[in-house]
Amino acid sequence: MTIRLYDTSARQTRDFTPLTPGCVSIYLCGATVQAAPHIGHIRSGLNFDIMRRWFLHRGYDVTFIRNVTDIDDKIIAKAAGQGRPWWAIGYENEVAFNTAYDTLGCLRPTYEPRATGHIPEMIEMMRGLIDRGHAYAADGNVYFDVRSFPGYLELSKHELDNLLQPAAEGETGKRDARDFAMWKAAKPGEPSWETPWGRGRPGWHLECSAMAHKYLGSAFDIHGGGIDLIFPHHDNEIAQAKAYGDDFAAYWCHNAWVTMSGEKMSKSLDNSVLVSDMVKRWRPIVLRYYLGTPHYRSMIEYSEEALREAESAFARIEGFVQRVVEKAGTVEPAAEVPPAFADAMDDDLGVPQALAVVHTTVRQGNSALTADDKESAVARLAEVRAMLGVLGLDPLDEQWSGGGTGRGEDLHGVVDSLVRLVLEQRQAARTRKDYATADAIRDELQQSGLAIEDTPSGPRWSLS
Repeated sequence: MTIRLYDTSARQTRDFTPLTPGCVSIYLCGATVQAAPHIGHIRSGLNFDIMRRWFLHRGYDVTFIRNVTDIDDKIIAKAAGQGRPWWAIGYENEVAFNTAYDTLGCLRPTYEPRATGHIPEMIEMMRGLIDRGHAYAADGNVYFDVRSFPGYLELSKHELDNLLQPAAEGETGKRDARDFAMWKAAKPGEPSWETPWGRGRPGWHLECSAMAHKYLGSAFDIHGGGIDLIFPHHDNEIAQAKAYGDDFAAYWCHNAWVTMSGEKMSKSLDNSVLVSDMVKRWRPIVLRYYLGTPHYRSMIEYSEEALREAESAFARIEGFVQRVVEKAGTVEPAAEVPPAFADAMDDDLGVPQALAVVHTTVRQGNSALTADDKESAVARLAEVRAMLGVLGLDPLDEQWSGGGTGRGEDLHGVVDSLVRLVLEQRQAARTRKDYATADAIRDELQQSGLAIEDTPSGPRWSLS
């Protein structure tokens, strides 16, 4: 049993060897809470939730850190535009992100630190970098001297001589235009904190280096995030941390985007689809299936048709689960997943290949049901539940069967109650041999998008 992960820094898939046997430490760049989350934002959290679940299934003790960037230029600009406190904007959207993570079944992180809660750690790191000659103060700002660190850009493989470092207003006093800000001098009316170099606020890159060091130490296993973070954010994190003396992350894993018409989904491009809107139209478990089942390093092109296909595919799985439960009662997940599923997941989290094993097992289970082979059907359901549990998609899990927080699941329960009331009327018509009325009710339900199946234990509905 060897898990293999694609390491962005090595540009190849590597065997995973934890720094501490039996333990895995993961730092994921979380939300910048300047707006409510769209499905592109949540994809990252979902992909790394599946990674975490697989490590847990393989018996590892996982420490999972997902930070919150609650202070940056966009948050400050939005607060000024709305005439509201910056912290109110941040907290409101942090709640929206956590609601979205919960709704889509993501496990809560071990710790979820906010940037503004770790100013002392950032000051300590800047002081150490200045003492080592890797940073300098100028005009109230503190900059990282990129030429002082020979390994700079080792992740993105950019050429330093061709580099255009993103810079913001007020970043004055640089020795080199490519140096990046770790601390930004205070501006009138903006939030600020006292430091030995004057009042100001942290730069984005410093926040993650300091928080990763605090919660995971000088070395940890995996650093994750979206591919858009490779440069400049992750390059700059590495430079700060390693120049400070940390070994930092042993593996770098990056998920791809959700796109619309080939463009990255983004609020600035006005092409984003909010999670809060999506779960009003699609069941959260279907949205998780849609976002979580493509390979994490492949792009997802958003479309309604793709979501409908995901809904239909998951309905086939769910239908099998429901039929076996009706026939045999509660079936607990198997202790182990099928070997082919494990092989796929061990190979850089090959969820599409793993999902093919799920569907194959579902087909075998349906064949067993047709043959009235209850024992085999139950065995296949136990395997299916074990595999779906790894993917966070087990419809019998408390998250989806009544104990979760998803609004779509609540609506599903309401619809179920209403449909069952209509089906009782249909059954009463059949009992009194009023088949015309019974057929009319069935036809009306089908026109509403519901498929009705008569079973020995009574009628059952599903989305057609």
